[in-house]
Amino acid sequence: MATVHLRIGDLVWGKLGRYPPWPGKVVSPPKDLKKPRGKKCHFVKFFGTEDHAWIKIEQLKPYHPHKEEMIKINKGKRFQQAVDAVEDFLKKAKGKEQCSDGKGDTKGKKTPNKPLKILEEDDEDLSLPFELEVNVCVSIPPSFKDLTDSDPESSTAERLGTGAASGFKWESSPVKDDPHFHHFLLSQSEKPASSMEPISKRLKIIEEDTGSTSIQAADSTAINGSITPTDKRIGFLGLGLMGSGIVSNLLKMGHVVTVWNRTAEKCDLFIQEGARLGRTPAEVVSMCDITFSCVSDPKAARDLVLGPSGVLQGIRPGKCYVEMSTVDPETIAELSQLITTRGGRFLEAPVAGSQQLSNDGMLVILAAGDRSVYEDCSSCFQAMGKTSFFLGEAGNAAKMMLILNMVQGSFMATIAEGLTLAQATGQSQQTLLDILCQGQMASTFVDQKCQNILQGNFKPDYYLKHIQKDLRLAISMGDMANHPTPMAAAANEVYKRAKALDQSDNDMSAVYRAYIH
Repeated sequence: MATVHLRIGDLVWGKLGRYPPWPGKVVSPPKDLKKPRGKKCHFVKFFGTEDHAWIKIEQLKPYHPHKEEMIKINKGKRFQQAVDAVEDFLKKAKGKEQCSDGKGDTKGKKTPNKPLKILEEDDEDLSLPFELEVNVCVSIPPSFKDLTDSDPESSTAERLGTGAASGFKWESSPVKDDPHFHHFLLSQSEKPASSMEPISKRLKIIEEDTGSTSIQAADSTAINGSITPTDKRIGFLGLGLMGSGIVSNLLKMGHVVTVWNRTAEKCDLFIQEGARLGRTPAEVVSMCDITFSCVSDPKAARDLVLGPSGVLQGIRPGKCYVEMSTVDPETIAELSQLITTRGGRFLEAPVAGSQQLSNDGMLVILAAGDRSVYEDCSSCFQAMGKTSFFLGEAGNAAKMMLILNMVQGSFMATIAEGLTLAQATGQSQQTLLDILCQGQMASTFVDQKCQNILQGNFKPDYYLKHIQKDLRLAISMGDMANHPTPMAAAANEVYKRAKALDQSDNDMSAVYRAYIH
């Protein structure tokens, strides 16, 4: 493969870990950020997200020669917004060039191109020169003053040549495989940074009238690569669709994790990644300071605590137990009482998201119960999610989670109903999707689920049987509050029909099949 020579100001496609290739620009790193050791890399600012990261050169492609290729393989609103941001930047840069050409020699002169140093094996240690506090942010000014090419739209392609661009392949090994190659991702939001902020800036804590608290990184930013892991020993029970991604991110961010799963073979991959193996739930709890659980339903959650060699047998005064399963408030109340009666500390923390969001560390965590446990879990929640909310007393998070999944499940059933009605009336399903994605309902969820249906791909991202369980629990919660839930009840019947058609272990979008059989 031809060597790729990049300089500050070059536009690129950067691949970071499990994230898709994303448009960015080679920039100078902050002065207070030490260099990574042992890898040749560039510091890249990503368009549309204001994220920054050290990217290995083998994970970089020049922007223009690969633009069409990347647009074909990447979909989604945020990706398109990022590409649009590149094009806007290029237009503004051209305008500035034209203006500067008409000025005097002094003002019109441009700084000569300065190559970005490629970091070598013997460069200084990467240990970060600051101490992170809970969550931190660094806001890099979004100006592009360091672009120095006379023609930004063609400079990268011209310098690299077609030979360098052809046959270019991404390196498959993820960043986490190399413990010395650290990176940091800044802002996960679309909010542009306005000024350089102290690296040790603390989180925003937003108190609501209801007593709930939202804890997010300042200016809605989060660092997904420079987390200071807690020194507490972490246990994790349940390695399903959600739990697997969570554990992987905990390990990637440096946490010491002991795992257990009912099907022991699922632990093997995580043992290879550095996790320790617990033989029983009781053993995991006894070995660890904080133990998380993420299982399928209320019965599984109770069995894990009360069963043979269960969680309760390992609970001692001071031990923390965090229930991440989506269950009903009654189950949470029961588990909380069982744990605290033994002197343990209890927190519920169900997560909103999917398998993909779990893998990407972009879940939303809803927590309630012991506030001190919530604070002790800070680095864990940073590793697995983009934000977390503390909702007060135990049971509140379960209620909120069921409401969210009730809305999502009902919406999914309505989308499926609309697609089948389009087909029945001779309308193009693809055109319906295109229209939806241009209107007020446009979202990644709508796009992905409709694509699943149109492609007949129902590989589970969130099990159909689990969304039906959540609908059932939400309806029951409504009954107890004497509150009608007719839309959820109708959707629940459609999911029950899909389950009868053997769709339980498919993605929730397979509810579509209930309408065509």
